Amino acid sequence: MLSLLHIENIAVIECCDISFDSGFNILTGETGAGKSIVIDAISAILGERAYRDMIRTGTDKASVRAVFTDVPKLQWFEDNGVEYDPETVIQRDIHLDGKNICRVNGSLVSVTILRKLGIQLINIHGQHDSASLFDENNHLQFLDDFASNQALREDYLYKYEAVDALRREIRRMTMDESEKLRRMETLRYQIEEISKAALEPGEDEQLEERRKILQNAEKLSDGMDAAVECLYGGDDSDGAATLLAQAERELARLAKYTDAFTQIHAQVADLMYQVQDAAETVRDARDGLSYSAEELERIEDRLDVIHRLRRKYGVTCIDILEYLENAKRELDEIEFADDHLERLKKKLQKAEQTAWEAAKLLRENRKTTAQTLQTRILQELAQLDMPRVQFSCEFAEIPLSSNGADAVAFYMSANAGEALKPLSKVASGGELARIMLAMKNVLAEQDKVATLIFDEVDTGVSGRAAQKVAEKLRSVAKSKQVLCVTHLPQLAALATTHLLIAKAERSGRTFTTVTPLDLEGRKQELARIIGGTNITETTLKSAGEMLRVN
Repeated sequence: MLSLLHIENIAVIECCDISFDSGFNILTGETGAGKSIVIDAISAILGERAYRDMIRTGTDKASVRAVFTDVPKLQWFEDNGVEYDPETVIQRDIHLDGKNICRVNGSLVSVTILRKLGIQLINIHGQHDSASLFDENNHLQFLDDFASNQALREDYLYKYEAVDALRREIRRMTMDESEKLRRMETLRYQIEEISKAALEPGEDEQLEERRKILQNAEKLSDGMDAAVECLYGGDDSDGAATLLAQAERELARLAKYTDAFTQIHAQVADLMYQVQDAAETVRDARDGLSYSAEELERIEDRLDVIHRLRRKYGVTCIDILEYLENAKRELDEIEFADDHLERLKKKLQKAEQTAWEAAKLLRENRKTTAQTLQTRILQELAQLDMPRVQFSCEFAEIPLSSNGADAVAFYMSANAGEALKPLSKVASGGELARIMLAMKNVLAEQDKVATLIFDEVDTGVSGRAAQKVAEKLRSVAKSKQVLCVTHLPQLAALATTHLLIAKAERSGRTFTTVTPLDLEGRKQELARIIGGTNITETTLKSAGEMLRVN
């Protein structure tokens, strides 16, 4: 669970530490006091997007640090080389230059990797979640999340991908007759042009190296003559090989008289042999050097042919030859396309049959799960003072897709005697808030996330319905940590921890503070929520009564 949140320089929060309880935590305060800033800070340490605009004016960096306790040993730690600690510390620094530095237990991680951890620690449910409930494109995913049918979905997807690959291959090979003839003509021309050149792998590199030698033959010859003279000597001087031979003879004579010259004699003898070998090699190379203007011309002509082919078909001879093989293969496929297409269609027919069988198994699982989901949501809605609501998961068969062959839509009737209609057409704001809470509560049963955050999901709810929502959230808080931003006194009265978000000015700057309230403080805040800024004895009495009852 989230135990401690430290915030520095985010919007109007200069610096604050917030401690959370394991149960039902409520955050209240005037509109604009900064409640959403706290939620934004939590989102930041979960790896969600953070903007430079979040950084407090006059500073160049914002920072958020969170301490989570009783964190299970998630596979994430091993996968990302981060040391596991049941008390996990996450820190994120947001800089004006756009740079984000994220650490988990002291180890640097990217924002993307941090997000993968964040979704396993906290679920945040906000008012925008209502839009996702309205969108029927999301309903199938809601159902699958509740179903825990990952193995069935993976099996189906594997079989569907085989179908999709065959369909793409058939589309690629299906062309009209005129297009087919044009493509065949192009391929035949390319095959003939490359084949006529009779290229050899690596031929271009060999020719370029030989051309370089021929273009510099005179310089090479002069240089090798000079090197031979230095090594062998000439008319006016002794070469290195001759001088070393003389030194070797003198040192051999000295070594007969004293062992002091034995080692140096061996070294010089070795040098003498090396220089003699080098001299022979250079002389052989000089004698073997041949130059022919006709040869250079032939090489230039050959390289011109290769360069023309390079511009069309590849960087090297190897690339051009590979292009040739691919062209031959494609021509063969087109010429025998009818036979190949027939084979592909038979394969596709079998693959579609296999995929449909997997899709039907997935559908059966979904329909069974839908019955359970309907029952559980209706139970939750009854507890939220909506006992007459009807709720149904409606199925429609669609062509095979990556999600199966099912379209799912949530239908409901809010009042007795009314026909079931799509969710978006029948739910009022208050009803939708309760439906969302019911669904989130049911779906939360399937995950192991320890902390749930509800950001003003009670919008549009009042009176008895608000009391039911409050009781439901408190019930959820018995098994999970719940953080709730609210304007409802019914919710605030049930909190185990009540945090007041307040805004004030000091020296011309706005500051937000977060204060845990004692019993008297809670009474004052409840009275404010009930009656506004005009707190009277009556509102204080009502607030005290609510706290005593709860």
